[in-house]
Amino acid sequence: MITLAFKLKDFDGPLDLLLTLIGKAQIDIRDIFVSEITDQYLEIVRNAPDLDMDEASDFLLMAATLLEIKSRAMLPRPPKTEDETDPETELIRRLEEYKRFRETAESMKSFEDAAKRVFTKLPEEYPLPPQEVELTGLTLQGLQEAFLRIWQRRPQLDDDPESNHYAPRNIHRDSHTVQECMLNLIYRIRKKKRMRFEDAFSEAPTREEVVTYFLAVLELLKLGQMHVKQDAVYGGIELIAGKARQKKTPKDLTDMTGEVTTTLEQ
Repeated sequence: MITLAFKLKDFDGPLDLLLTLIGKAQIDIRDIFVSEITDQYLEIVRNAPDLDMDEASDFLLMAATLLEIKSRAMLPRPPKTEDETDPETELIRRLEEYKRFRETAESMKSFEDAAKRVFTKLPEEYPLPPQEVELTGLTLQGLQEAFLRIWQRRPQLDDDPESNHYAPRNIHRDSHTVQECMLNLIYRIRKKKRMRFEDAFSEAPTREEVVTYFLAVLELLKLGQMHVKQDAVYGGIELIAGKARQKKTPKDLTDMTGEVTTTLEQ
């Protein structure tokens, strides 16, 4: 006989108490009626110091059920009818079902305990000041016209549409990148302080060179690394070195391109 040191308030009902006794005795649920578990349960309920009739009614009902099952096992059984409910089978079913729920609850509690040791941190916001792009006398139309003039300097293809469509061509890797063009423009503008927009390109620029350098100019304007100026509506466009953020150029370009260059630091 085990030491009767149990308190009914420590258990979530009679099924919980029965499963605890079964676990301590290390027996199968279906063997409780031929073991000491029934007597132990009755002894605990009988001697419980905190027995409250309102709170312990379920425990008393289970005790009565166990007594009924045990008495039925000791007496001859009459023939069983179809509508008769076997309390032993029903109790075993309830115990097995409760055991599954309790194991699931214990498994979920382990996840809860693990979550208590995890701390999350919301991402912080770092608002950046708005960039001011200085466009002295320059309009969008003027920038488009300057881009068109550069575009017209590129080598013209054969006017025959048939030869253009079917003639074999070589596919080359891009010889210019936006990052390289940005560095090239910054290096040249810092040496000359200012330069014409047309001088940023070669004598006969390719389509890829024109588009890439044009994107580089827009990126540098956005970063404040250069300013543009146009004195007349159809006049030339000048690229002027920026001053406000000139010392931060290496970091700015590194953040944007993911590269650290020595050319820009010279």
